[in-house]
Amino acid sequence: MTAQPEPVFAGPDLNLHHLGVACRSIDAETGLLEVLGYVREGEDFEDPNQGIRGRFLAGAGVRLELLEELGDSGVLRPWLAGRIKIYHHAYETPDLDASLARLLEAGARVARPPLPAVAFGGRRVAFVMLPNMMLVELIDAGPSRS
Repeated sequence: MTAQPEPVFAGPDLNLHHLGVACRSIDAETGLLEVLGYVREGEDFEDPNQGIRGRFLAGAGVRLELLEELGDSGVLRPWLAGRIKIYHHAYETPDLDASLARLLEAGARVARPPLPAVAFGGRRVAFVMLPNMMLVELIDAGPSRS
């Protein structure tokens, strides 16, 4: 597993890490995004707990996480059926539990509770749906980096 890059934007205690893109085929999407200057960042990953296969791309814009379903997991089906490509915003946080609690107090609801994620070396991620129907992924930043 390669080291994950630094976040691209620093906020109060959330750092924008990537935008999640629902794909039928991450290989086909990669080819299309290469025209915009995006290139592969690290190795592909599979996460059976989340039912996805993924790939990070970096370019002139925000980092993208291309995701396709593993087998018939169905996890991306609602977005693919609705022809929605960018379906989540992901933020690193130094305290996943505190950030999650703050979003819940603001009216968010848990879409997926914290669990280890293959893409982040086993660091925990959680998904919440904000009241405006924006899906947010929180990524535990892990030990502080010097």
